[in-house]
Amino acid sequence: MPAHSFLLNGQPVSVESPADLPLLWVLRDVLGVTGPKYGCGVGVCGACTSHLDGEAFRPCLHPVGDIEGREVKTIEGLADASGLHPVQEAWIAEDVAQCGFCQPGQIMAAVALLRKNPQPTDADIDAAMSDNVCRCGTYVRIRAAIHRAALLLRNGAVPREL
Repeated sequence: MPAHSFLLNGQPVSVESPADLPLLWVLRDVLGVTGPKYGCGVGVCGACTSHLDGEAFRPCLHPVGDIEGREVKTIEGLADASGLHPVQEAWIAEDVAQCGFCQPGQIMAAVALLRKNPQPTDADIDAAMSDNVCRCGTYVRIRAAIHRAALLLRNGAVPREL
């Protein structure tokens, strides 16, 4: 079986697996990284949203063979030794999570949004998050948390690099 090497949450990893195996299964079943969730397997629910080279992506759609030499960041790599990422802090402050299943994907999508648009409007947030399904319907709190995180970042919270 071929070996595939890439950076995962800042650390080099190498895995042996078929090149066409979706990265989501490599992350969860081979590497034990369980933040990205399996929701649909076809990229429409957002539960597995992570970052590839700093951009939001859905690992359920990308075979591990296409990830060679690239950088993958999951929710597990978002916080660092100095603390939670401002988006994670805002999520807690706004009491977003209910069941929590979709939250890693939601948070990773929010981080990607704020990287591109540090002062999003409600419409910007709704558009950016429209592909991340929350079965509990916490969309109003998700929007509030993204606004709070944007304010934290504007007021000097240290954004963690992705």
